[in-house]
Amino acid sequence: MLIGREEETRDLLDALDEYESQFLAVYGRRRVGKTHLVREVYRDRFVFCHAGLANAGTEGQLEAFRQSLCDWLLPDGCPTFKDWHDAFYALVDALPKEKRESREKMVVFLDELPWMDRPKSNLISALEHVWNQWLSARHDIVLVVCGSSSSWMVRKVFRDHGGLYGRLNRQIRLVPFSLRECELYCEARGLALSRTQILDAYMVFGGVPFYWSLLRPGESVAQAVDRLCFAPRGELAGEFRRLFASLFRRPEPYAAVASALGTRNSGLSRKEISVASGVPNGGTLTKILEDLEWCGFVRRDIPPGRKERDSVYQLIDAFSLFHLRFLAGAASGGDPRFWEGTAETGARRAWRGLAFERVCLVHAEQIKRALGIAGVHVRAYAWRRAPGPDGAPGAQVDLVLDRADGIVDLCEMKCTDAPFALDKAGDEALRRRESAFRDATKTRKAIHHVLVSAAGRARSQYMWSFQNVVALDDLFRDA
Repeated sequence: MLIGREEETRDLLDALDEYESQFLAVYGRRRVGKTHLVREVYRDRFVFCHAGLANAGTEGQLEAFRQSLCDWLLPDGCPTFKDWHDAFYALVDALPKEKRESREKMVVFLDELPWMDRPKSNLISALEHVWNQWLSARHDIVLVVCGSSSSWMVRKVFRDHGGLYGRLNRQIRLVPFSLRECELYCEARGLALSRTQILDAYMVFGGVPFYWSLLRPGESVAQAVDRLCFAPRGELAGEFRRLFASLFRRPEPYAAVASALGTRNSGLSRKEISVASGVPNGGTLTKILEDLEWCGFVRRDIPPGRKERDSVYQLIDAFSLFHLRFLAGAASGGDPRFWEGTAETGARRAWRGLAFERVCLVHAEQIKRALGIAGVHVRAYAWRRAPGPDGAPGAQVDLVLDRADGIVDLCEMKCTDAPFALDKAGDEALRRRESAFRDATKTRKAIHHVLVSAAGRARSQYMWSFQNVVALDDLFRDA
């Protein structure tokens, strides 16, 4: 069963119709459904499949590859391999011979390629050689490589000017589900959840399909969160640690940077991240931030008129934010029903507001469509101004839509159970923020205040301070 993924499916199917052999790379964060997509689309076209092993050295990886070769193509067995060149030559020799009269493609699938690449293993050079010398010369092969470590895929496959650079026919990036895709997934699996409940689950699990596959019909979202995250053997209780360990060879500094970003709602500069995480502000921090951004954990914004070194980073991965607020340390006190019993606490309310902001950030396209500006060039970014030395207060806007039609939308995200009512103090805060933004950016565009509300807008004498309102249903639209 495939939910969404229409464009990615078309890319995979189109490769079968090309005259030449095709080399495809599928990448995206762990648990996002890469393997499932490839298997569903190519289910009857596989001639060889292999998945790298987590935490195995080169010898173990080669032995696992040998076993896969025996399972798929060499039932009578084959000798051990001394290196990856040896292993890939054996694969080429074992493949069925090309039939020139037939254009039907055979699929060779190498899953979790980053795990196969151990230090000094020469995996990439061996794969490049076998593709250039043999597989690309045929007309009947679709070679698909897949990896959860998006940063490794970008560095070693897409950007490295040696190795596989320029060899790919298609790069297919899988991103987490949108709210609408989660709703379709719930319908397909018989999970009777309202849109408000789907939002509640999304703020914990994000759009990661594997996490949603763990939900059970008949249980509430709170019951599911307790069972999966706070129960003694909860399937997701140790997920944050496993997630970072599977993506990065040295996960500790990555987790430290993510933890630092989880402490500040408005994001952090490089210097602030360095201080909070203990990672020196240099090349190592640059690599960590790039890796986290490529893997979908972090969003980077460059404020208008500023340089790249002034970038502000925000943690946008929902599950990581949830983990850092409630699973790290002893926040739950070991209570297996913690989530059901703490709905009205200040900590939960504060997290809920921040988590909803992050949901809105990853649904910026839906917000643009609701505002009727889907066809307008828009620069979306977060903005903040630090408190001044003269005592001037700081200000922040988590989502600015700077439009080419002469308008800047300053979005205010509110996750309340009842329709949001703007009072006098809130109206004055909007005016101060508008003034600070105009003063800092020197914009001459009209500034509109936009309310993005999970429960709509209540009537009040200040309600018209918002020129537009984006409702929860709008976030469930297709982008």
